[in-house]
Amino acid sequence: MREALKEAKKGWLGGEVPVGALLIGQSNEILARDHNRCVSCNDPTAHAEILVIRQAAKLLENYRLNGTSMVVTIEPCPMCMGAIINARLDTLVFGAFDLKSGAAGSTHNLSDDGRFNHRLKVIPGIMERQCRELMQDFFRKRR
Repeated sequence: MREALKEAKKGWLGGEVPVGALLIGQSNEILARDHNRCVSCNDPTAHAEILVIRQAAKLLENYRLNGTSMVVTIEPCPMCMGAIINARLDTLVFGAFDLKSGAAGSTHNLSDDGRFNHRLKVIPGIMERQCRELMQDFFRKRR
């Protein structure tokens, strides 16, 4: 999570909402790392989670990322949870809950929806305080 927080801080420096993500391989190596780039890319889908999925899929030459885990500072939104489920990640680890649009337990729980053909393990609350404070500080300074 410390590495994901570093990515989130890079995003903040670039004017992005500070969310950082890593994709971890089966041997615990970091396959991909990134932060939100919606503003800089003029792309509403350029969330950190989507970007690391794209990088890892290209690296592994496979759109299925079985055996991998994502570490992200904030609970993923519905778009990102959809991508996580479709990519067949094994585990999602996140820092702080997103009470407005989180889709891994807050407003929705797509990870536990029996209508999908893939389930993943979700581990919330890792370094939750640091992740939450980073996001709160960012929005406080913007207003």
